[in-house]
Amino acid sequence: MTEEKVPRVLTNEHLDRDFLRRVEPDWQKLLTCFQCGTCSASCPAAELMDYPPRQIWQMMRLGLREQVMRSRTFWLCTQCYACQVRCPRGISIAETMRRLREWAVAQGYEIPPAITNLRQAVNTTYNILNEDNQTRTIWSQNLQPLPEGLQGSGRHRAEVLLFTGCVSSFFPMAYSIPQSFVQILEQVGLSYTTLGGEEWCCGYPLFGAGMQDDVAELAEHNIARVRDLAPAHLVATCASCYHTWRHLYPEYAGGSDDWGFDILHASEFLEQMIQAGRIRMTGLDWVVTYHDPCDLGRKNGVYEAPRNIIRSIPGVELREMANSHEDAMCCGGGGDVAMMEADAVEHMAEARLAQAVATGATAIVSSCQQCKRTLLQAARKTRTRIRILDVVELVWQVMEKS
Repeated sequence: MTEEKVPRVLTNEHLDRDFLRRVEPDWQKLLTCFQCGTCSASCPAAELMDYPPRQIWQMMRLGLREQVMRSRTFWLCTQCYACQVRCPRGISIAETMRRLREWAVAQGYEIPPAITNLRQAVNTTYNILNEDNQTRTIWSQNLQPLPEGLQGSGRHRAEVLLFTGCVSSFFPMAYSIPQSFVQILEQVGLSYTTLGGEEWCCGYPLFGAGMQDDVAELAEHNIARVRDLAPAHLVATCASCYHTWRHLYPEYAGGSDDWGFDILHASEFLEQMIQAGRIRMTGLDWVVTYHDPCDLGRKNGVYEAPRNIIRSIPGVELREMANSHEDAMCCGGGGDVAMMEADAVEHMAEARLAQAVATGATAIVSSCQQCKRTLLQAARKTRTRIRILDVVELVWQVMEKS
């Protein structure tokens, strides 16, 4: 179906109200869409979709349920929220895309095999790679001697509990992020711990895949284990885990976010340590640009903490990309798309990489382990000579060591 074949005249007999209510609770707002195309223009995957977002909304309003549900559009959505924050009508576009996945799962439509495999892996082994979950601290093995806080997990009332996340736990190119974080904690003398093999996937990959019912067991387990340890702070280096703890887990804790401990992203925590004078940094003669992770930026409004860290490093020059802050371009690493359509992710990552190169920076800094992986893979494929690192790694590199 081409755009010209989608009728533009909308009458009440077209409306499939049951379907609309399921995929958009505020479905009447969807009817206010005036087809400006902002969502399609904002979408990093639009040109790869069989129908761009604008057409999907019109098809939904016209009652073309089967055409919508058999499209690839909502499976290619990275859930970056770029369309959602820019929609002049305030339509929750990205959330509707996710709910279309929910409908596909609930109604038995064919779903990508990678999503089926993801569900089986997380529900069986409690991580996204179907690995032995007791190996979650494998990232720490080359830290010699092994830091005290990692000599067994589950230290009661430690000041910091590091919620590591699946990516840093199981993807070698991300190991250096938790390694850097715990070494920083060692230097500042803060007690810390992890859940070790008792940390389960936060559930966000399943939530994004439309399998929100599968999240309950994961959430309840993680919440109980952390509460048992009673840390002062739960710190996540993963932007997705941070978002999940902040916005999804309260539903599984009786609707309350009174945890008894703070929930912080690593960039927020490190900014506080720097401001308190507990972290002092040497100079570094670098020009860097900062990539805003979608889960940390648009979904949580954390834009300045990582930038403040970068600006606090003597000698470092920060140059912004053409699209930054709320307007930042997605790297393609979200929404489980990497598991389904690797080529699509490469396309998006290379576009973002080009924006970074255009700044003249010699390094890209981000605050998401998945963003690091995605951009690093793009740089290797295109043979682009640019450093790509997480803000935690940057702090450890320039931190004064005792």
